Amino acid sequence: MHLPGPVRTVTAGLAGLALALGLAPASPASAAPPAAPPSAAGPCPQLRLADRWYGDVGERLQEAIDQAGSCEGSGSDAPVAVFDWDNTMIKNDISDQTTFWVLRESLLRQPPRRDWSTTSRWITPAAVRALRDACGSLARPGRALPTGERRPQAVACADEILSMRLEQTTTGGRPGFAGGYDHRQMNAGYAWMAQLMAGRTPRRVRALAADARDAALRADRGDTWRVGSSRQIRWVRYYAEQRDLVATLEAAGITPWVVSASPQLWADVWAPGIGVPRSRTIGIRSVVEDGRVTTGLQGCGGYADGSDRIMTYVEGKRCWVNQEVLGIEGPAALDVAPAAVRPVIAVGDASTDVSMVSDATLAHVVLNRNSDEVMCRAYDDADGRWLVTPMFIEPLPRMPGRYPCSTEGAERSDGSFGPVRRPDGSVVPDQRDRVHP
Repeated sequence: MHLPGPVRTVTAGLAGLALALGLAPASPASAAPPAAPPSAAGPCPQLRLADRWYGDVGERLQEAIDQAGSCEGSGSDAPVAVFDWDNTMIKNDISDQTTFWVLRESLLRQPPRRDWSTTSRWITPAAVRALRDACGSLARPGRALPTGERRPQAVACADEILSMRLEQTTTGGRPGFAGGYDHRQMNAGYAWMAQLMAGRTPRRVRALAADARDAALRADRGDTWRVGSSRQIRWVRYYAEQRDLVATLEAAGITPWVVSASPQLWADVWAPGIGVPRSRTIGIRSVVEDGRVTTGLQGCGGYADGSDRIMTYVEGKRCWVNQEVLGIEGPAALDVAPAAVRPVIAVGDASTDVSMVSDATLAHVVLNRNSDEVMCRAYDDADGRWLVTPMFIEPLPRMPGRYPCSTEGAERSDGSFGPVRRPDGSVVPDQRDRVHP
């Protein structure tokens, strides 16, 4: 899928100045941004729901908007803001909801030759065997798996697929995915749901996601439904506060983008409901051949299409922002971009978003979901620009104890865990959860 050109283009010389992650002498977000141009239109538009943000977060967001905005509407050289999607712009998760929908509606297909190894280069032999045993006899290759039926074999197949999505393991507890990819650039379990759409047209995948969206928005808050043998969350709600923020940014001349770790074609149908058009939505991007989705993933940062080594995950989110929003091409897209061109505001809820949120120059906004690395960095607040707010719907209570920032707060490239480090190499001390209802 090809999106329109970047909001602004960074010259090759400027891109070459990008600092490598972890080698910067100061925090990426602490580098002083350029002074905002004087507004020709007077005061910037004001957040209508600023008082719904925690403490002074709404006020400080408004200050960032006032500083960066031209207040004349977004233009081709406008500053940008970037937002995660799931549990940031909405309550709950569109990958979960769409997975539940396709399983209940029996919309997934038996892989070619009933060989589940064709669905992902990173799927384990144990997972291939478990899926074949559970699902192999239910349908011919290319035909729909009856995962919405209540007969035992169909339920077992749905359970196996659901376990791979939610736990990234088989129902027997064996690892579902493994391999030599960088765990700060790729999550094979997240990507798998995009890959299971292979064989359909992009239009059909969007239509499927739209049906799942409509069902989730119709459901009452708190509703559950049966998927396989388990009960799962049935509902999603847009956050009014985020819709207000997006509208205010647009009016102030700051261009908002969505950068999701859900499949692009699913995010496409959700983002316009918050005020961000499909043309400014980035997700897990599938390679399309002959008009149909394949199991291959589009590349970023010098990775080739179909190598399946990078997606919108942790530092992969930084790459896709740099490549698609800022116009930085090749391996330089993996580096921290120069402060003059980085997003001015970034919003997320999980460690999946930590690099993208860290790169913002005026405000790093985190909805508190007790995700270790991003909360360690938020509470450490090295540059004084981290803003934490509870979720707007059903916020979590205070997490007991401390975040393990000094020992195992950050996922490493090899999938192990270690201390959260500042760009100068110093270790972030363990942090207490301080922002909660």
